[in-house]
Parts: sequence; C-alpha cells; structure tokens
Amino acid sequence: MRVAVLALQGAFAEHEQMMHRLGVDTFQVRQLKDWEEAKDGLIIPGGESTTQSKLLRDLGLFEVIRKEITAGLPVFGTCAGLILLSSMHLGTMDIDVCRNAYGRQLGSFYTEADMKGIGEKVPMTFIRAPYINNVIGECESLATVDGHIVAARQGRQLVTAFHPELNDDLRVHEYFLNIIKKAVD
Repeated sequence: MRVAVLALQGAFAEHEQMMHRLGVDTFQVRQLKDWEEAKDGLIIPGGESTTQSKLLRDLGLFEVIRKEITAGLPVFGTCAGLILLSSMHLGTMDIDVCRNAYGRQLGSFYTEADMKGIGEKVPMTFIRAPYINNVIGECESLATVDGHIVAARQGRQLVTAFHPELNDDLRVHEYFLNIIKKAVD
C-alpha cells in the first residue's frame, strides 16, 4: 500500500510519520510529476485552504486530483483538507462547511470525543478549525463536538476538522487505511 501526501503546506510530515508507524509507504506531492506516481490513497493536510487551492491550480494539480477522487481514489482531509474537499473548492464531498469556526489561533483546543467506526475518547486537537454545518446525501457524520460535526465520511472520502496527526493515537489513520484496503480489494 502506498499513500500520497499533499505537501504544499501544513502538517504533511506528521501525517507521513503516522503512516510510517502503521507500516505504510508514503510520498510527497509537491508538483504534477509527483502526482503521476502510483498511489492507493491521498492525504490532504491542514494549512490554509485558499492558499492550497491556489497552489493546486497554479501547479496543474487541481483538476487531476479532483478527477481521481471523483473516480474513487480514497482521500483523507484534515482541517483545511476538509474545506478543500467541500463545495468551496474541489467539490467532491457533500458537506456545508463553516471556515475558522473555532476562531483564531487562540481559539485552538484539545478534547476527546467518540467517533463512529473508531471508538471512544478519540483525541482531537483543533487549530483554527472549521466544522461541518450539514452533511448532505450519502455523506455521514462520524463525530460531533459541542453539537458541531467534526468528522464525516462519504464513500471513500474521510474528513476531520481536527488534527489526528498531532496526537499519538493511530485509530483515525487506521480507519483511513481500512477505507483504502476495501477499495483495493
């Protein structure tokens, strides 16, 4: 199994470390030629969604990534990655998003909550995080914090408003790997 990690900004190295801890090979996507490598899934890390979207367009990655996700490539987006998958940018996931919902950097926080398909007390670190106002159609809410949706899944797409890569708990990344395994089988 091999997972591409979008490496334009954000905690991409931390996602790679989580994958390596799970014994999964990764590579960074920084330009179009990187995208052409064989992959079984994609991780889109946090960062600034508008900047990432602009860079994806400038580098010729926006449409090819969108096309592969639409064709069924498993993808996991965290924080800005969640926003990128929404109708605000790539439009591959049926979610209505509230950007920077938890405020500025000072509004960052840590909590634990249950997550469907994963279990109880999943560590959740929020940094200027969005949340999901609504899931639409086949999209399913997986976790809520203070009444707001903070994790969702639609087919082979998984998003979290929090940063599981900033904690030691591997369960969210394992959940994503299970999505990939089912897609590959």
